[in-house]
Amino acid sequence: YNPSFAKKGDKIVFRKGVGNETLGLTYGRNTGIFMVSANGGPKTLISENGIKPQFNSDDSRIYFQGYEAGKKAFKSMDLNGANELTHYTSQYATQFAPSPDGKWMAFTELFNAYITPMVTIGSALDLSANNKAIPLARVTKEAGTFLHWSADSKKLFWTLGEQYYSREVKNTFSFVEGAPTVLPELDTAGIAMGLKLKTDMPTGLMALKGARIITMKGDEVIEEGTVLIENNKIISIGKADAVPIPANAKIVDVTGKTIMPGMIDVHAHLRTSPDGVSPQQDWSYLANLAFGVTTSHDPSSNTEMVFSQSEMLKAGRMIGPRLYSTGAILYGADGDFKAVINSLDDALTHLKRLKAVGAFSVKSYNQPRREQRQQVLEAARLLKMEVVPEGGSTFFTNMNMVADGHTGIEHSIPVAPVYKDVKNLWNNTNVAYTPTLIVAYGGQWGENYWYDRTNVWENERLLNFTPRAIIDGRARRRTTSEYGDYGHIEVAKAVKQIADGGTKVNLGAHGQIQGLGAHWELWMFVQGGASPLQAIRNATLNGASYLGMDKEIGSLEKGKLADLIIMDANPLDDIRNSEKIKYVMINGRMYDSLTMNETGSREKMRSKLWFELDKGVAFSIPYKGSETWTFTIPNCD
Repeated sequence: YNPSFAKKGDKIVFRKGVGNETLGLTYGRNTGIFMVSANGGPKTLISENGIKPQFNSDDSRIYFQGYEAGKKAFKSMDLNGANELTHYTSQYATQFAPSPDGKWMAFTELFNAYITPMVTIGSALDLSANNKAIPLARVTKEAGTFLHWSADSKKLFWTLGEQYYSREVKNTFSFVEGAPTVLPELDTAGIAMGLKLKTDMPTGLMALKGARIITMKGDEVIEEGTVLIENNKIISIGKADAVPIPANAKIVDVTGKTIMPGMIDVHAHLRTSPDGVSPQQDWSYLANLAFGVTTSHDPSSNTEMVFSQSEMLKAGRMIGPRLYSTGAILYGADGDFKAVINSLDDALTHLKRLKAVGAFSVKSYNQPRREQRQQVLEAARLLKMEVVPEGGSTFFTNMNMVADGHTGIEHSIPVAPVYKDVKNLWNNTNVAYTPTLIVAYGGQWGENYWYDRTNVWENERLLNFTPRAIIDGRARRRTTSEYGDYGHIEVAKAVKQIADGGTKVNLGAHGQIQGLGAHWELWMFVQGGASPLQAIRNATLNGASYLGMDKEIGSLEKGKLADLIIMDANPLDDIRNSEKIKYVMINGRMYDSLTMNETGSREKMRSKLWFELDKGVAFSIPYKGSETWTFTIPNCD
């Protein structure tokens, strides 16, 4: 990670990391900060600790980031790792960016960027916008990230979404040579980068012929129907004898199977890869799509990673569901990513910075005062954005969130059953409900039921797209409870009561187990008394409406995008049949759900996941002369 050249260009310093469950765990030994010749050769360990290394202005020391007394620390050491010094500590800084000449320090704190003179002697300084002991100036109007300097150290650059900003040091401090008499105001607009890529979509005609079709257009179910798709859109749908198929269309015989719209998980945490590195193939994305989740909305994720990967999915660089997100939550408690909101202007600033990077929704989370949550709501109305809050298992907070008009309530309210007061309040608003029964409050979570009552570790599709250790840890050594102790069932009954009054209920699987969790959520709606058709509506059209996308997805109708699931059995007969998926289609591209190889309009094998590449080292041991025992050590360096 973070390779950085020396100023002379003769050496490179970098960090060797341990890997993770997204990128893989191979080569995770002997980690730390290393140096290597720019011409190649052996690497030299400098320190076992620290991240983000870089050379100082004369290549005599290495700057790096660490921790000291519970705070982030900006430090340096000799080229052999000795004589470590701490120059700055900070409670809230998230990026340290010294200028190439060593005279300035730029840093980000609570989403804004600042510049201060660099001090590398004496005791460590507190790096904070509130430190009045040293000259310091804010350079961003609303927010900024990816700080970097010009080669001559006279100008700082950063980005916010597609806007590229800069600020000259002389326009920041009046004591700098060449500074104008009156320093200019902060820029409100940068340079638009204008990067445009072609969206991936198939071409040609495809006809899915002979299946039962659950359209979600009302209660319509078409027996022996045909779906005709051109490129990525449905152009005709109906009874097989009523839909003419052009001679140049590829016909896929799906007689005896059942088709329904792709599932929409509006509360999906997808393990977005960390550390600024995206895998070529992300198993959590594949797992969701393999189980028929064609649209995901992640209400809490790493802002920089989730939106860039969303665009990679659109461009066909990765395979997975349509991905949308709030980015980082609007966090009200303390932390280096907290969103301080004490006015409407504060709320507008935070929503604008998230909208700039691609968000149409924000998550209001742990903002302790009702007025703060209302300021977020008003800012969202002005910017035409959605607000999905979390009440933290606090019933009265949930109720005032309903009264104040949030887009929906995320996670279950912590009481069951519900009575007329709750129903009358909720049903007379447009506030939706995403109960995430899989982590239902007030008792045993729903996911524990399915670990207890089903052999999760035997699910072939799940294991094809999930590292085995993640499954075995929960599924093989499972807890058990009496049926009546599973509280999610009573919560699901309360959800049905609220839904019967007209409130739209959505599916949200919370990322507890990628892909399969969406089906557990679907099945739990039925445990609470919903019909299979009502449960499927929660998982499709309601979710599309919640995200403002019901004109394009959520049902199978002429003119809508071709996102659908082809099942071997009918979920209307038994909701558990929803998992028996043969094919999944997203944006007109069809995949075999067990392999996620593309089929239909073209045949294309997917690339391997990290745990498929790394099968370990096999060796054999002679036993009793004529027999041999064979062993494999997985994840072996």
